[in-house]
Amino acid sequence: MNAKQIKWILVLVIMALSIWYLYPTVKWYRYTPEQRDEKERIQDKIVSKIINLGLDLKGGMHLVLEVDRTKVPKGTTLNDAMDRAIEILRNRIDQFGVAEPLIQKQGDNLILVQLPGVKDSQRAIDLIGKTALLEFKLVDDTGKLNEAIEGKIPEGYELLKDQHDEHILLKKEASLTGAALSNAKVKIGGQYNMPYIGIDFTEQGAKDFAKLTGDNINRRLAIVLDGVVQSAPVIKSRIPDGHAIIEGNFTMEDASGLAIVLRAGALPAPVSIIENRTIGPSLGQDSIKAGLKACLIGLAFVVIFMAIYYGLSGLVADLAVVLNLIVLMAAMAAFHATLTLPGIAGVILALGMAVDANVLIFERIREELRVGKTIRVAIDTGYEKAFSAIIDSNLTTLIAAAFLFQFGTGPVKGFAVTLTLGILISMFTAIVFTHLVFDYALAGKDIKKLSI
Repeated sequence: MNAKQIKWILVLVIMALSIWYLYPTVKWYRYTPEQRDEKERIQDKIVSKIINLGLDLKGGMHLVLEVDRTKVPKGTTLNDAMDRAIEILRNRIDQFGVAEPLIQKQGDNLILVQLPGVKDSQRAIDLIGKTALLEFKLVDDTGKLNEAIEGKIPEGYELLKDQHDEHILLKKEASLTGAALSNAKVKIGGQYNMPYIGIDFTEQGAKDFAKLTGDNINRRLAIVLDGVVQSAPVIKSRIPDGHAIIEGNFTMEDASGLAIVLRAGALPAPVSIIENRTIGPSLGQDSIKAGLKACLIGLAFVVIFMAIYYGLSGLVADLAVVLNLIVLMAAMAAFHATLTLPGIAGVILALGMAVDANVLIFERIREELRVGKTIRVAIDTGYEKAFSAIIDSNLTTLIAAAFLFQFGTGPVKGFAVTLTLGILISMFTAIVFTHLVFDYALAGKDIKKLSI
């Protein structure tokens, strides 16, 4: 197998993979006009299968959270607390089911969170903002509740309220915390067949919980979440199996959200939402339409110019540009890249740059033809001598794109991703694909003049 055959196989494989990843779009056009009128359902289905849209195109939530630096645990630096908070928020959001969220640090104590496609904004805010500090505390059984309500709180105790706004006096130091949990699930049952949270302890947590319940039979054990007593059942017997429940007046959504935050763990310090913006999907649709329009107009101008200036050779370059666009979209679908509005700009720029390599090659071929070389020799020499210049020019752009991706925020990263993919694909289509087309056109033919 020679080099040209290997190149043809490579081109065919790439085209086959592109069709595979973009097949849902082709399938969509098979729907009837009546089915295509159901825009929201069908477009969401197609987008979810092909490519992820960023916040500025799909709509969603933009939040800026501030970590309370005054409540960072002792022995923990603010930077460590921020890293831990980001990890916990990511776990919560992943379980919430948001595709391609952006969660990153800003400054010393700010966290940027972008949630594309989120429609239930209040539930997302509750999920993200909840500290989820779960504590098990023994309730006072000495009858000092009334004195505590009057302001005489015994040392080592604290006065909290339950969900019914009733006071409960309990020990300030927690006997066990949510750090001992291994899992939390929503279940249905109890006296009124209501949702509740079933929790499982780790191996060590189960031992500690068994000792806690065994040493305090007939005492009340309060289950406290973020300073609110969820329930305070009486310990009837030792519980050795490492299972417990959290009951309350939960709806199914409340119970599901609570289970998520308990599984993900408690934030190391409270967070407050200092910026909350909701971006509607209609703005994203307008941006997509404007971006597609700009892309098609730019592509049309490039195609027309190349065809006029380089003749039939220009049409070969135009074919490479179209292939570039198809492979670029397929590559973004394959890598689950997120397309943002700057990303669309990156696509347009990549299409414009896609013909740069062909311009260098064609001009070099023209020079070789002027000195009297045959068409086949001129083409081979043109590709060979233009190769280094193409690599050098694209390499500098790739270095700039790498820095944009490393240090930029979400939208800037989207631009860097599409630009990088576009450049890499354009080098393949311009250097490999067009050369194969010329070889195929000249195979076994004695052409005296090249339209270039």
